[in-house]
Order: sequence, then C-alpha cells, then structure tokens
Amino acid sequence: MENYRIMNRWKFAATFLLILLKIGLMRYFFYDGVHLGGVPAEALSALALLCLVDLLFPIKRKGIVYTSFNFIFSLMLFAATLYFAHFGTIPTYAVLGELNQVPQIRGSVNALLRPEQFLYFVDFVVLFIVYTVRKMVSNRRSRRLSFSMERRDSGGRSRGWVIGVAAGLILCVGASVLYVRSGKDIDNELVRGKKIGFLNYQIDAALRNQKEERMIQEGNLEETAGEIHALQNTYPYRDQKASGTPQYFGAAKGKNLIVIQLESFQNFPIHLKIGDQEVTPVLNGLAKEGIYFPYVYQQIGQGNTSDAEFMSNTSIYPTAAVAMSTGYGNRELPSLPRLLQKHGYVANTFHINDVTFWDRNKLYPALHFDKYYDKPYYENDHFNDFGASDEEMYRVGVEKLKEIHSEGKPFYAQFVTTSSHSPFIVPEDRRQIQLPEDIEGTNLGNYITAINYTDYAIGQLIDQLKEAGMWDDTMLVIYGDHFGVQPNDTSVSEIEQKLGIAYDDRVSRFNIPLIMHIPGQQPGIRAERVGGQVDIMPTALNLLGISSQDEGFTALGQDLLNIDRNVVGMRYYLPTGSFFNDDVMFVPGQGFDDGSAISIKTLKPVTDFSKYRSDYEYIMKLMGLSDQYVKLLPKRG
Repeated sequence: MENYRIMNRWKFAATFLLILLKIGLMRYFFYDGVHLGGVPAEALSALALLCLVDLLFPIKRKGIVYTSFNFIFSLMLFAATLYFAHFGTIPTYAVLGELNQVPQIRGSVNALLRPEQFLYFVDFVVLFIVYTVRKMVSNRRSRRLSFSMERRDSGGRSRGWVIGVAAGLILCVGASVLYVRSGKDIDNELVRGKKIGFLNYQIDAALRNQKEERMIQEGNLEETAGEIHALQNTYPYRDQKASGTPQYFGAAKGKNLIVIQLESFQNFPIHLKIGDQEVTPVLNGLAKEGIYFPYVYQQIGQGNTSDAEFMSNTSIYPTAAVAMSTGYGNRELPSLPRLLQKHGYVANTFHINDVTFWDRNKLYPALHFDKYYDKPYYENDHFNDFGASDEEMYRVGVEKLKEIHSEGKPFYAQFVTTSSHSPFIVPEDRRQIQLPEDIEGTNLGNYITAINYTDYAIGQLIDQLKEAGMWDDTMLVIYGDHFGVQPNDTSVSEIEQKLGIAYDDRVSRFNIPLIMHIPGQQPGIRAERVGGQVDIMPTALNLLGISSQDEGFTALGQDLLNIDRNVVGMRYYLPTGSFFNDDVMFVPGQGFDDGSAISIKTLKPVTDFSKYRSDYEYIMKLMGLSDQYVKLLPKRG
C-alpha cells in the first residue's frame, strides 16, 4: 500500500510541475516573456487549486483525477490564450457566459489558431503514445498484474498526507490573498494580472465586481446623472465664451436617419489607393461632400460589434465586464430610438444574422426599436459564414423603408454589416478590385478586398434610395465598429511597405471612420476633433436639431461639432485608464506616471505627457460614473 501512496504523491508533484510549465507558457503568450516576478503568485494559486482537488476527490485511481484536472486546466489556458490573441485583454470568469457565440464566428476563431498554442496538450500526446506502446508490448500476464495492482489501490491516504495537503492549501490561499491585495491599486489589467497571477486575477475580478455591486445598490439614478453632468462641466469641452445656437444645429432637421455600422472597418482604407484604384470610392465621395471625422476611435468592450451598437444608440460606455446586450438587455435604456420616436420617427434595425447572436433579441427591445429584421427576412446568397451579403440586407431594408416613407413618416434605420467580417473571404463573383500579386491572397489583401466590397454595397444602397425618392430626405451616418487587421496576422512593416502608409499597431488599429452626410450640404467638412463611439449620438442629434439637454438626456459623449477639445476613454483591447485626446493615445502602466503616450498625428512616442494627468483622472471618473449610471437603469417590465 505504501508504494501506491508514494506513486500518487509523485503523480501529484508531476501534475503540479506540468501545470506550472503551462502557466509559464501562458505568461509568455500574454506578456512576451515569463516575467519571473509573477511566477510565485501563479505557482501558489495553482498549488492551492490542486490541493483542493486532492482533498475533494479521495477516490481509488488518483491518476485519473490528476490527469482530468490537468486536461481541464490546459483547456482553460488554451481558451484564455485564444481570447487574449484577439482581445489583448486577460479574460475573466464572466467570459464563459459568451462561449455560445463561438460557433457563429468559427472563421474568426480559426484565424487565431497557431501551432505553438497547442503546446498546452503535448504531455497528453506523449502520455497517449506511452500508453499505446505499453499496451502493445504487454502480455496477458502483465495485463492481469496491472489490473490486479489497480484493484489493490484502495485510494487510502495517510493522515499525514491529508494534513500536509490541507496545510498547504491554507498557506497557499493565505499567500494568494496577499497577492490579490497587492494589486488592488493597479488599474491596468495587464500589469495587475502579470503581478498577481492568472487565477488570483479571477478572484480579484470577482471581488471588484462585488464591491461595485454594493456601491450601485446604495446609489441613485438621478443623483448619478447629476454627478455626470457636474463632472462634464469641469472639463473644458467648449470655450466658456461660446453661447447661442450650436453650429450646424438642425442642418438635417426632419430628415430620415440611416446609420450604417461597418464590420471590422478601420480608417486607413479611406482615401487609400492601390495603383489607380480607390479602395473606398463611395465613402471617399461621401467624406468629400459630408462631414468626415478622421480621428475617431473604437471603445467597444466584451460585446464587440453589439457593444458598438449599444454605444451609438445610448452614448454610454460599455462596462467591459460583460457584453452590454447580455448584461443590460433587460433594462430600459435611454436611447436614440426612444428620442426619435418622441419626434414621430419609426425606428427599425437590420442585421442578417440570427437575432439571438450576442443577445440582440434582448438589446433591441431595450433600445426600443420598433422592429428588427434578422435572418429569416433575407435570401441566403451564401456570401460568407453569416449567410446573406450586405447587398441583400440593403435590398430588404429599402423595401421596408419604402413602406414607412409611403406613409409620410420619418424613419431611423440602423444597418449592421457583416460582409467585411473576419476572415475576410469574398466570393470570386463579388470581388470589385484587382490587387497586385504581392498582396493577393494575403490576410491584408483579403481585408482590402472585403472593405472594397463593403464600400461597393453602400453604393448600391445609395442608388436604391435615390431610385425610391428617399435620398434627398435622408441623413447618412457611417462608422466602423472595431478594427479588422490583427497584428498577429499582418505586421506593421507589411502594411507600411505594401500600402505606402504610416501605421501604428494600436493608434491606427483602433482608428475607425466616421462620416455624416446630408444631401445638398456644400462644401464638405473635415472635422479633426478626436472622438469615440460615445460621441456619435450627440453629434447626430445636433444635426437633426434635437437638443439632448432639452430632452433631459444624459450623454457620456459630446457633440464633436461644438467642442474645442475632447478626451475619450478605452478599456478593452487597451487597459483601463487608456484614453485618446486631441494630441495623444495614452496607456497607463501601474498608474499614470509609468504610462506611455503616442501622438495620434505623427504616430511617434511622446515622452513628456505630464500635462495630460487631468485627462487621465477625468476619464477614470467619467467611466466609473457611466458604469454606475447604466447599472442603476430600471429593468423592463
């Protein structure tokens, strides 16, 4: 019996060593290096978990328990690595709630896979080979002996072993608590995770969420809205001497509103030429005639595309802890549809996917759209994994909008495109652009082709609106939801060399287009004020002649046409505390002082960023109040 106990202890030690090696691999993927300073925290938390498993499962075949634990742990690290490869953010336990979305975006997930990521499972391959070889060479007698030995392993554990494991658990938990406490003042999630370890980071996330929930329960919606307005009044968005009617107020008063959210659409293709071909000729024309904002940046959270929809319709920051459609789809959200409906508009939204994807079946009623048109309304022309093309979506959309127009009612229509979704594969018969051989077939080439098609489809929509007599009565707002080009797939040097443009893997990647077009408006305007997706709604309302202040609407964003400076926060894909202002993109370290800044105009590092401390402190307070505000919103009946 003693031999079997010794064997189990060796299995325990081997399992712990394997897990520690895999954690080191995860840290390498996350932080471009193991960074030994955080390894003790990782080791202690992993050992605590293994001790707990050992105590909870006193069964005969301990090897099965350890192997199962090792496999589940490996699978968790593998999933976390894929998540980090896409989001650049450490996943928390809350992400598990979004796993049902994976089958819908399998093409994007497949594009993230790298051979080295499967190193988490090498030990299982070796174990399988050893087991197979032993099985082949063993004779009947040895098999009987092996079976007999397994039967004799009663799983009995000495009292000393149990006491030792329990003591180890207590000591490791105590040390982990100290590590968690050491990270409480670090806002940057990556720095915090590097210091306190992956498992401790999950505990930290749960504790922060509980603390926030307690604060919210004690809060008051009206008081929080008042705090938001009071804080915004401390920031010099607009010259205090400015007064009277805002610029461009009511320039599109009474017109229909069409908002197009472009999938994976970055700003750099706008005005880009490949040879003598414009990549986005339609959008270039709209930018020339309308209002073009070249310095607008994504601010999405876990919900990705659905979070962009949320922001453009509410001017509220995503919490970054959960997809807003999932976490707040049960609320009565103050929204653009609700405001426009008060002014006689009919509000509909169009998306070719099933409405349950990203819980839009909750989000759209929360935003109070009159109707949504999802997958069953479109003929599947098999454009990509999502099904119907942008052209098909616009065809159906124009038919439905004609019905509203014929009744003499103004409408607000939201279109969410999908044809430029990763992995950016456009059917041969739909391609509109010819690429040079050095780009054709590459990830960059596929992206350019998809963007070009998306632009072409918008041109088809405009033609249909003109044919239906609705173009001259419609304001068009177009923006990107988030980046498309992944740094792991396409390097900065490849983009710069093949496209002949300057590019930064964060500033340029998060830079999205925003264009607002009013038929008959001349000349076009290039508005260089920095902005984010929370600013889209206030800017559009100004053009429609609707005052959010008069409506009592609490917007976390600003009207970009009537401010002298701006700052917008971002806390997904970049750590909490990151912001864009009219000069720089700032990313904190443990705090402000050890952060870094890059000029959004030159894409060069800015070493002296001390004057932006007030922007950092302001945006941290603003995003905190935004979280309080959305969590206090009433639930729908």
